[in-house]
Amino acid sequence: MAPSTVKDGSFVSLEDPEGEVIEEACSTVTDGSFVWMEDPAEAWMDGEVIEVNGQDIKVRCSTGKTIVVKVSNTYPKDMEVPPSGVDDMTTLAYLHEPGVLQNLKSRYYIDEIYTYTGDILIAINPFKKLENLYNDHMIAHYKGVAFGALNPHPFAVADAAYRQMINEGISQSILVSGESGAGKTE
Repeated sequence: MAPSTVKDGSFVSLEDPEGEVIEEACSTVTDGSFVWMEDPAEAWMDGEVIEVNGQDIKVRCSTGKTIVVKVSNTYPKDMEVPPSGVDDMTTLAYLHEPGVLQNLKSRYYIDEIYTYTGDILIAINPFKKLENLYNDHMIAHYKGVAFGALNPHPFAVADAAYRQMINEGISQSILVSGESGAGKTE
């Protein structure tokens, strides 16, 4: 089997003849780049690359700590994401675990518990009552509005499914999944 190359913008993944994946850093990680790296306490930590030395990079973390990590253990950070996150994660420049988790965390902290990934609605249990989230006014607010035109909400998903069923005669399904206690019954 010949080696294959897949380029995702920050890494080149190579498969050797035995199928083992070898990752090599592209030249996109330079001084001043912003990256994510794993952190045992927080899952992911962000920081700015202050020195590149082959496969090792020195990163000044947002916590103020400076660490040395392998380039292959980092992910690029999207610096265009607003502090409040984005409504639809398909607009993120990098759709990887740290970027997704940071976006969901940012939105959660401002009580924006719903986020789209395309036409998928992700919900995070706020573990508190959020006023005016599920009332007749909100139902009317989302009724007939194009999907994605308003903030993410289950009413938008329900309205889009209902309109497609009525207008196009196509059967619809809505899947609600999550762990016990995740807030599915809201």
